[in-house]
Amino acid sequence: MEDEPPSRKAEEGSSSKRSQRQEERQGKLPRRRKEVKRSLRRPDCPEHLSGGSVHWLPEHPGSEASASVEDTAESCLKRWDRCRRGHFLHGPYPATHFGPKACVLPNPTSVMHIQDPASQRLTWSKPPLNVLVIRKIRDETLLEPFRELCRFLVEEKHLMVYVEKKVVDDGSLMRDDSFSAIRNQLCTFREGFDDISDCIDLIICLGGDGTLLYASSLFQGSVPPVMAFHLGSLGFLTPFKFESFRTEVDKVFEGNAAIILRSRLKVKVVKGTFQKNEQLLSAQENGILPHNHINNEAGKITLQLQVLNEVVVDRGPSSYLSNVDLYLDGRLITSVQGDGVIVSTPTGSTAYAAAAGASMIHPNVPAIMVTPICPHSLSFRPIVVPAGVELMITLSPDARNTAWVSFDGRKRQEIQHGDSYGNEHQQLSNRSSSTMENKLY
Repeated sequence: MEDEPPSRKAEEGSSSKRSQRQEERQGKLPRRRKEVKRSLRRPDCPEHLSGGSVHWLPEHPGSEASASVEDTAESCLKRWDRCRRGHFLHGPYPATHFGPKACVLPNPTSVMHIQDPASQRLTWSKPPLNVLVIRKIRDETLLEPFRELCRFLVEEKHLMVYVEKKVVDDGSLMRDDSFSAIRNQLCTFREGFDDISDCIDLIICLGGDGTLLYASSLFQGSVPPVMAFHLGSLGFLTPFKFESFRTEVDKVFEGNAAIILRSRLKVKVVKGTFQKNEQLLSAQENGILPHNHINNEAGKITLQLQVLNEVVVDRGPSSYLSNVDLYLDGRLITSVQGDGVIVSTPTGSTAYAAAAGASMIHPNVPAIMVTPICPHSLSFRPIVVPAGVELMITLSPDARNTAWVSFDGRKRQEIQHGDSYGNEHQQLSNRSSSTMENKLY
């Protein structure tokens, strides 16, 4: 047997080493890459928050794993930030097909499009001319900001400024001779006597959250954009700082300002609602009200308005617990025994409802929060219902006393047996903000 040439042995040795290295790549290196990808995946970036896609590290052939980790970690974080900013507030589009044959029946009238809040911008079809300035009364510290704002709007912006008559008649303003020229150019109105809902282009509030709620109550139809400057005690709804009011107002008038749309509750108070007959008594026992349970002739709507925060039904001055029945689209949900019940919008979830133990809801979530006040039961806790439902609250037949109802803390009145209070969701008033940090309320 002849010996093989040394060159042939070297070739066979090098080929065996190459095949061995290829086997190692196929068996081990992919596993290492997977481990690197798995370790760099953000644990707090679930698929439903990133639009249904998971961002993995790109492969770098010929480079070491540690180098690829350092090179791509920053790009992964940037992609996560983009996904968080663009698709954080809304979940993925719901599936419409179930299995190989089942699907949801298309219904164009029931399709609801939810716009990304980050893309909601304010624009003007025509230049704004009339501005309503609402100032917190009985606060002497707001006189100077009020003077500065009115002087800026009248002299520099050449706008028509509307204010309440009781604000203009303030003694400190009447004695200020330097402000007399501006005061004579202001348009005044009185709540409950003058209707200004069709002539206001922009609302500017100087105060706290209560000032903004009062401004919302003045417009029971469409609400103009609202700029709220934080000059009060609470500031959930007042994101602007007055120190930079000239810059902020200029940005809003230029258009393309960030805006948040908020919802209100459409409320009715009906006296003498229920028909006292056997059909109704039987329906109440079954928990379902018939469609004709309201007697249109006997029932009288005593109040109808829209509220931004909440409607509160409580026991009033009585020392007894209140007993009210809660109906959802005509079906009895529960009987509330306690100090009362709060029906709030997502905006109102940060007010009385939050103090009563409810969760806070983002204003872009179309929902209604129902929160009991000190319930004498462990079975009823705060619940969230869809925004399109109709709620009705009445006194229970075995209630010992009457109840009282208030709307955003105002227009308080008594609810007796046979009366009912109902509300439904109303999409809403526009509130505007001019910077990315500030939110439109």
